[in-house]
Amino acid sequence: MADKVLVTGGSGYIAGFLIRQLLDQGWLVHTTVRTPAREAELRAVLGGSPATLRFFTADLMADSGWADAMAGCSHVAHVASPFSTQPPRHEDDLIVPAREGVLRALRHAHAAGVRRFAQTSSVAAVAYGHGKGQHLFTETDWTDLSGPDVYAYVKSKTVAERAAREWVAVQGGAMEFVSVNPSVVLGPVWGADISPSIEVVKQLLSGAIPGCPDLGFGLVDVRDVTDLHIRALTTPGLANERFIASGPFLKIVEIAHILKSGMGHHGRKVPIRQLPDWLVRTVALVNPMLRQVTGELGNVRAASSDRARQRLGWQMRPVEQTILDCARSLIDRGVVKI
Repeated sequence: MADKVLVTGGSGYIAGFLIRQLLDQGWLVHTTVRTPAREAELRAVLGGSPATLRFFTADLMADSGWADAMAGCSHVAHVASPFSTQPPRHEDDLIVPAREGVLRALRHAHAAGVRRFAQTSSVAAVAYGHGKGQHLFTETDWTDLSGPDVYAYVKSKTVAERAAREWVAVQGGAMEFVSVNPSVVLGPVWGADISPSIEVVKQLLSGAIPGCPDLGFGLVDVRDVTDLHIRALTTPGLANERFIASGPFLKIVEIAHILKSGMGHHGRKVPIRQLPDWLVRTVALVNPMLRQVTGELGNVRAASSDRARQRLGWQMRPVEQTILDCARSLIDRGVVKI
């Protein structure tokens, strides 16, 4: 009999790719959604049959539905976590559901006899609060929550992973825990309901921004993140491991040049001029999302994926392919009109 896995947050970007790959590999998959109305729409995208893919209604902040979702599962990929393209009214709007959600999933997983629990964390739990400049982070690093650059989303991912590891150390018993910590995740999209991480490519491709602020991030392909999750779920002997999933650190202007040169006529709107820092800070006065990251101007937060490569044999596709596949799918799906 095939192993059965619960993937939480089935409507999410990473979760969607993960569910499809697990189904292709013969797993029986359970997934959670916040509203049952999403099932028909998601099933059309994710594939599977009622026998191989089952949907359960569950919320990060309530116990209802979790025991049923976990029933019979040997593995859990806890991908669900709150995210917003706009700063929350209060940081606890992100922090509390992220922390309580993973703890709730862990409790129900332990009660159900789950053998391996993989949490989708983030480089956000690794690379902040260490001051400005150029850094190369590894799995031994943790975000310092007292840093001035630590905003609500960063706190939520850090607090949630810390809380999960502390719970497992005390109450996890024989259940193995591992985290996957991706950087900014790009790649093909399914449709108009896109991940917030895709916004940078969408805005560059559509010409929605006049130029490129001196900001950057590590990039990783959603298909490669999916592959790393499956390795984290199935490779023996990974209890308490942590794996960064990040390719090269690119500035926005470098992403713009890849789009400009690789998209031909479809890249004609992409801006490739660098915006001066003073202008970015001025615009940030009226743009709350930009105001969160002005402290990032000029920073380099690279992160090493050597551990995943050496321990799990994981490989990443070229970042140019990731960016261009993302852009082409945005056009093909009608998200960006050219």
